[in-house]
Amino acid sequence: MITLLVRLLFYISFAATFVQSFIMSNGSSSAKKNILNHISAAEVQLEIKDPVDPTALGQAKAIFADLRNDAGAVDGTKLLQVAQKFGDVSGDANTFLVSAEDCKKAFDSLEEHQRTALTNIHDRVKRFAEQQRASIKDMTMDIPGGQAGHTVSACRAAGCYAPGGRYPLPSSVIMTAVTARAAGCDRVVLASPKPATITLAAAHISGVDAFLCVGGAQAICSMAYGIVDSDKKEVLGRCDVICGPGNQWVTAAKSLVNGHCGIDMLAGPSEVLVICDETANADVVAADLIAQAEHDVVARAILLCTSADLIDQIDESVARQVEALPEPNKSTAGEALKQSFAVHCESIDQCIQLSDDIAPEHLEIQTKDAMDVGMKCKNYGGLFVGEHAAEVLGDYGAGPNHTLPTGGTGRYTGGLSVFNFLRIRTWMRVDDKLASQPMVDDSIVMARLEGLEGHARAAEARSLAAEHKDKAAKI
Repeated sequence: MITLLVRLLFYISFAATFVQSFIMSNGSSSAKKNILNHISAAEVQLEIKDPVDPTALGQAKAIFADLRNDAGAVDGTKLLQVAQKFGDVSGDANTFLVSAEDCKKAFDSLEEHQRTALTNIHDRVKRFAEQQRASIKDMTMDIPGGQAGHTVSACRAAGCYAPGGRYPLPSSVIMTAVTARAAGCDRVVLASPKPATITLAAAHISGVDAFLCVGGAQAICSMAYGIVDSDKKEVLGRCDVICGPGNQWVTAAKSLVNGHCGIDMLAGPSEVLVICDETANADVVAADLIAQAEHDVVARAILLCTSADLIDQIDESVARQVEALPEPNKSTAGEALKQSFAVHCESIDQCIQLSDDIAPEHLEIQTKDAMDVGMKCKNYGGLFVGEHAAEVLGDYGAGPNHTLPTGGTGRYTGGLSVFNFLRIRTWMRVDDKLASQPMVDDSIVMARLEGLEGHARAAEARSLAAEHKDKAAKI
């Protein structure tokens, strides 16, 4: 009997150990696996990564070398060959330009509700950009003996890039081209590979002057240096500023032309950060996190929340909503969520502090007194206040631009705006030599403090005191 009891206890112990091991390794029906990585505030990574991929940079340099002629311009014949090689245009294409007529035909071919949506988005973006432009004006002030001021004027030519291919972004056509036009640019050039009908339609309503159906580094190179034909006659003039989102080759190419022309930014992976408290709707927050995650496998969705229970609810909703996505959106979002995370914060103030350290591209506030919380935040690309102010509404033309700084760069810069295309140039005029003397005397003193004797003597050439000394010396 004792032996039997011992054996029974042994089997019970063995069974218990086996079940525990199975649960630990495989989970159980009650165990929950987090979709977002749950980390502490101390574990948040803040480093800014270089958005320029070294491999892509090397490939972009090689493309530039292939395209540019001895004078530095892009050879149109070579551009067409490169565009065919990378699938920007068909193998039998005889041009890399899209006509204005083709863009209008595309617009006219849309269904009425599509044209209406495109027109509404265009009008809202245009109105916002025009208000931005009106917010900065020429200025004049008095200085000793004269006046000084600044003028505000647009650069002559803007180059706008919009991604094409499997996921065309006609919204980026509007965000870039309409903003450049509102700034006052005389010429607006658009580049987008394998343009879809909706992209052509967006180009039409945005009023672009030239449309290059090429992408990647070859598009950026063409807009930066201009295109010539086999007789070296200009086909497309160079652009003064290049803007718009793109892939790693676009970013690498923009880093190469920066300085030769202006660029808006070097954008890295897209990101959203949501600050919320116990009043937030878990399903809404989850939907916004997923909307960002489906952009790219390297996108980041970040959640900062004061409620541990709500974090769990959001996590469950994310899992459920991702599972319901079609492919390839489901797989893309799933990969992106692997580097996304949630932090349980002690207070809204801690949420704000962490958010300011991260400086996200998109910042959503879904809390009590959301506007007050939003106004306390200092570093971000775009701010979306309240449950109803979805980041996707910003993507699709509420008015503010959707081309925003990523990777922490919101600490020192903002998103694309008319200001990217504007030049603020200063001037000064001196009419009254006598009244200008205090300024002249100060300049002489400062020049000699800096050891720049030539500067001092140039100021002395305007000095009445120096004239008097010269006359006295001659007497």
